[in-house]
Amino acid sequence: MSSTSTAQQVGSAVESDRYLRFTLNGELYALNIFNVTEILEHRRLTPVPMMPDFIRGVINLRGRVVPVIDLAIRFGRGVTTIARRTCIIIVRIANPVADTADEEQADAGTQDIGILVDVVNKVVRLSPDQIEPAPAFGAGIRADYISGMAKRENDFVIVLDVSRVLSIADMVSLQTAASDPAAAEAAARNAPSS
Repeated sequence: MSSTSTAQQVGSAVESDRYLRFTLNGELYALNIFNVTEILEHRRLTPVPMMPDFIRGVINLRGRVVPVIDLAIRFGRGVTTIARRTCIIIVRIANPVADTADEEQADAGTQDIGILVDVVNKVVRLSPDQIEPAPAFGAGIRADYISGMAKRENDFVIVLDVSRVLSIADMVSLQTAASDPAAAEAAARNAPSS
């Protein structure tokens, strides 16, 4: 069994039934609160040259450099418009990249990443029977980004699999692909179908 699947099993064993609900381009999404470390008001981002478009920049979070991802761009749904209630959700994910500049986080095997969203709604409790399996199609984003669909009155909330949406390995391969057309073609051939 790979260390990635072991880490995912350990993570799911300790995940809670509480989810942070947020809005992005008028749609409701949720993340397991287990991954969320804090929520920040939008602040000025420092752009980093030659990064994929969905990495809007970095922020200084108590002396650490934290990349900020625009989920709207990541999902192919335009750009998040910065408004009064725009927030950055800081999440902690497993870090498969061993040579990170932040030795403290490399030792811990984690990486903090910011997610730019329109507005954070609230923390909600969702029992397993309220969450349907992820659909194979029709959600408007890659199926492997979704861990389930939570029932909400007459609608659904898309529950994201944060380890897939913010996969550092995915982002590194996307950056490599963007800078090297031959690598992009190889990555497309080897990518899992969604």
